[in-house]
Amino acid sequence: QVQLVESGGGLVQAGGSLRLSCATSGRTFSGFTMAWFRQAPGKEREFVAAITRSGVSTGYADSVKGRFTISKDAAKNTVYLQMTSLKREDTAVYYCAAAPVAYAVRASSYDYWGQGTQVTVSS
Repeated sequence: QVQLVESGGGLVQAGGSLRLSCATSGRTFSGFTMAWFRQAPGKEREFVAAITRSGVSTGYADSVKGRFTISKDAAKNTVYLQMTSLKREDTAVYYCAAAPVAYAVRASSYDYWGQGTQVTVSS
């Protein structure tokens, strides 16, 4: 069983930065693609970023490309999402997810989810 716990969310002004963390426990996450998704009120959950099992490759939604960076620290079993130049439209609950596949952007491919952390960007 893989357990995921997000942290680092909060309230930030537009243009500011935040770093989200996703701590994993149980089975090692070296066998999983790790990703961040987000869900704003009244909207569907959407893909934000993913990093492959090896950590060599990453992918991003067009809306965050160039502003967000996903990374992982295998020694700490932790995945990060560094968010810069935040915009009001980045306001959402952010979820960490793990999938036992090579790479995926669809939420349905992910078997394990964290409880989410709220990110609110004010103008």
